[in-house]
Amino acid sequence: MYLIDISRNGQPSYDARVNQSLDNYFVNDLKLPGRGFMFYVNQPSVIIGRNQNVWAEVDIGYLHEHNIQLVRRTSGGGAVYHDMGNFIFENILTDNVDDFGDYGHFAEPVLKALRKLGIDVQMKANSSDLILDGKKWSGMTMFKSGSGLAAGGTIMYDLNIENAKQVLAENQLESQKGLGVRSKRSPIVNLKDYLPTGMTMADFREYLLKELFSVKSLDEIETYHMTAADWQKVDEHLAETYGTDAWNYGHNPGYYDYADTELAAGKLGMNWTVEDGKVVHLKFNPFFKADGDLKSIETGLIGKKPSNWTISRLVKRAKLKNVDNNLLIEFIGNSLS
Repeated sequence: MYLIDISRNGQPSYDARVNQSLDNYFVNDLKLPGRGFMFYVNQPSVIIGRNQNVWAEVDIGYLHEHNIQLVRRTSGGGAVYHDMGNFIFENILTDNVDDFGDYGHFAEPVLKALRKLGIDVQMKANSSDLILDGKKWSGMTMFKSGSGLAAGGTIMYDLNIENAKQVLAENQLESQKGLGVRSKRSPIVNLKDYLPTGMTMADFREYLLKELFSVKSLDEIETYHMTAADWQKVDEHLAETYGTDAWNYGHNPGYYDYADTELAAGKLGMNWTVEDGKVVHLKFNPFFKADGDLKSIETGLIGKKPSNWTISRLVKRAKLKNVDNNLLIEFIGNSLS
């Protein structure tokens, strides 16, 4: 097993959209032999499964207000919150998928290292969650592509649990639509309070890596350092797909189309579905605090043909003070038509 160094120009990468796309690059593009291992930290972000409806899983207003990234995985699984108090580990295999679906196989080295510290961690029965005192401290996911796979999960050291609760707020009305895979909500717990006194996050990282690689010094770990060529290819994937709002917000079950536009107040995204000429689903995604009633436009268009007259009437009734009505009418009309 070798460690994959995802630093760039000597600096660690905390951008969740970048980091979450790397497993796909190593499995599908670079295909290094053997077993790679990534161990990194993301800035505050919500990671949702490939087949999840963001509107059912996430409080988008809270997400934007607190500058939390939204990142859609290439794999399945539920929605989770990451921040700088949370590690992510991933195993990368390019020529062996025998253990695909066996979460316990990939969790066991981490569980073993924590048990060595006297912490009674377990894998929840019939689940991909790792638990302590009945609460979740890691959620795992994996995907397979050809002869390769990526499998890993979170390790909560000192996650901001309040942020996690606020941003991962289920929308009951949206959930009732049955669009996309639902998350299984579980109480969560940090490992910090169970670790030896004085063990900092840096200490914890060093301990885990030494245990996982069976070394006495981090210098002994075989490491693959990402090259400029690697990063160029990753950047291409980000520009084409994984770094775009069209993927992260727009690739949304039940909402077949996505568009966004830049207004004076900020970016405005829109997810929608039109069938037989009528609006079936519609959600606005303002990256700013809208001063007015965007929601009334959504509900007013559902079940109707999006004529210019109907759109104009609803926009004017919404009384948006920080949005140009004409630009909004044009954006909605051009998109829905």
